[in-house]
Amino acid sequence: MTRLAPKITRNTDVMDRRAELGEFLRSRRARLRPEELGLPDYGGRRRVPGLRREELAQLAGVSVDHYVRLEQGRTLHFSEAVLDAVARALRLDDAERTHLHRLARPWTGQAEAEPQRVRPGLQRLLDSAGDVPAYIVGRNTDVLAWNALAAALITDFGALPPEQRNLARLVFQDEGMRELYADWPGKASDVVAYLRYDSARHPGDPRTERLLADLSAVPEFREAWAEQRVSDKTHGRYLYRHPVVGELDLRYETLRMPDDPDQALIAHTVEEGSPSHTALQLLAAWAPQSQRA
Repeated sequence: MTRLAPKITRNTDVMDRRAELGEFLRSRRARLRPEELGLPDYGGRRRVPGLRREELAQLAGVSVDHYVRLEQGRTLHFSEAVLDAVARALRLDDAERTHLHRLARPWTGQAEAEPQRVRPGLQRLLDSAGDVPAYIVGRNTDVLAWNALAAALITDFGALPPEQRNLARLVFQDEGMRELYADWPGKASDVVAYLRYDSARHPGDPRTERLLADLSAVPEFREAWAEQRVSDKTHGRYLYRHPVVGELDLRYETLRMPDDPDQALIAHTVEEGSPSHTALQLLAAWAPQSQRA
């Protein structure tokens, strides 16, 4: 029987943030092996997977006590040099390194953020790209704006209540999403990794807390959240199984808004002349009809 991760409980106090930091560091230590890093293996069974704290401190060039204080969250006052040294020792990628710095910085709390708005010019830009599925994602994976082809590809965002226009909610709570993505587990893991990355950008936001509490009712979300994966949304590909036009193998690129980094425009691309290109053209022809239905 598969053991499920515990239900997520979120508090907006400093201790919760320290716990988040410790869990993240331990998960990154667990994925490393001494032999991969040139450390001697003296044999014997290890009580925990991956590197010991002493080994990590040695690789980072910091004292064991200094690293233990970081992992246990005894203080959130560490220099950038120490955090960078730990990040190098843990072999963190750019997104993970940024996440570590966010978790380890002092924090005193945050009120609920103001609702995000998309400039009319950006909506016109989406609408003018009629042959490209494109949408704008804000904080907490909220879908803020979209064009007709994105609605035809993914879901009719306009028909959803505003609080349901959220990628994480759709992926985990809408059964149709499990059919739409050929690799639904991969898509789900990506969404959770980005949500964790984004949530550290605005710690203590009550809307984030409510979203995580709601999603924690879904076992697959709890399991994915416990993995401590962190990832920014940059570029990649998804294979869609659309109920009307069949399979579409689409790439995507992400563009951050210069005046609001909390908004990201995501546009899908397709290789010209490919079967997916033909399917996307059929979807574009069908989209206006679906809007009228």
